[in-house]
Amino acid sequence: MSPHHSTMPLITHVLACIFGMGSWVAINGLWVELPLIVNVLPEGWGLPSYLTVIIQLANVGPLFVTLMHKFAPGKMNEIIVIYIIISIGIMASLLMIFFWKETTLLTGRPHSTAFLTLALFLSLVDCTSSVTFLPFMMRLPTKYMTTYFIGEGLSGFVPGLVALSQGVGMVKCVNVSKTINMTVDDFTEGSSIHQIETHYIPANFSTAAFLAFLTVMMVFCLVAFFFLTRVPWLPHKEINEAHVADQMVHVSTTESELNKHISKRPTNQQSSSPNSPTKSMDEAKLTAKTENVETSTFTKYSKQQHLFIYFLVAWVNSLTNGFLPSVQTYSCLPYGNLAYHLSAALGSMANPGACIIALILPKRSLVLLGSLSFVGTAFGAYNMAMAALSPCPLLQHSGAGAFLIIISWILFSGTLSYVKVMIGVIFRDESHSALVWCGAAVQLGSLIGTLTMFPLVSVYDIFKAGDSCKSNCPF
Repeated sequence: MSPHHSTMPLITHVLACIFGMGSWVAINGLWVELPLIVNVLPEGWGLPSYLTVIIQLANVGPLFVTLMHKFAPGKMNEIIVIYIIISIGIMASLLMIFFWKETTLLTGRPHSTAFLTLALFLSLVDCTSSVTFLPFMMRLPTKYMTTYFIGEGLSGFVPGLVALSQGVGMVKCVNVSKTINMTVDDFTEGSSIHQIETHYIPANFSTAAFLAFLTVMMVFCLVAFFFLTRVPWLPHKEINEAHVADQMVHVSTTESELNKHISKRPTNQQSSSPNSPTKSMDEAKLTAKTENVETSTFTKYSKQQHLFIYFLVAWVNSLTNGFLPSVQTYSCLPYGNLAYHLSAALGSMANPGACIIALILPKRSLVLLGSLSFVGTAFGAYNMAMAALSPCPLLQHSGAGAFLIIISWILFSGTLSYVKVMIGVIFRDESHSALVWCGAAVQLGSLIGTLTMFPLVSVYDIFKAGDSCKSNCPF
């Protein structure tokens, strides 16, 4: 085997990881940078609510792609579309470096029109990646799908690490004294009071530098995609996508089944003549076995099982992309700034960690995936409960409380990430259209979660922010 062929799988794994990282790195980067951005822009802490709505408005991108696949199959060149959306992401990220602080007056009040407009384009790129990047990955062998999901998980973890090194949102509690003058019967007396104030520690580098890092990551994504389209086994001819999907019949499953069949053949058959009746009958049986295996791969899951899998996709993504991200600050900040950053960074690390576990221990059992979804939902319920109790959650002033909330966020992210990876692998082995509809279910679940949480958080103010430096909790 030549060195070129021996290193090609490793290089392809690296390219698939970088390509996956570019799928959501821009928006994930903006989220972890918000603690600094909101101190500058006029919307303040209301900015995350605007950003959440903008991300959902960007779902017009995946909606358009899904409708094209439905009503004009094979008419859309997937590779050209991916080139276009990555290029848009690079341009939007580049412009964000220079114009993110620009504001305009609307209805007499300043608004961050430049930041929100560019965030819309970045959201359009990232949302559309769910229904374009995944179907493209089916052109490669199945093993690279898990690597892609690892990269997608790193799209949140890597910006989180950079933000931690930047010192995003780090605070210290300072005991300050203030003098108050009181006048009684023409006599003025000064008295001093002591109070705890929250002081933000200056960042190690600017927001513009962080946005430049996001731009570089998008450029890497473009370069990785360019080389992925040129790997030796990728089909380059313009052929009907549906025909390609129909022909890509679970090669790995068929091969393993055939190997089992061949291994059971008597060894003395090897000495039989090519034209012997015994060998002819055996080849006929082998052909029938092959046809049965190929047919069974398409009927592996019933209609009810497919509906259950799509439900899992929508439910899991409604939790991970909609319900819980809206309240992470409310559930973690009452335990201190360190608890918040550790839960965010380690929770992001749990995503690629779960992908690695899926690579080593792939389990497609729907019972297992359903059970893991239930466990992940239970951890999410605990996180939601602590957010609802903010600013006075359980065990607030105990190390155990901070430990529990961090572990809960890690296990919430890890269990549901494993479910998402395995469902992606299942649909990859189904067909091209199955992956497209899987991406649509991802966005539908995310939309439901976000639209449910937005009024609760931003309109009705059900959740109350907690300050670890100022706490008047009774316990």
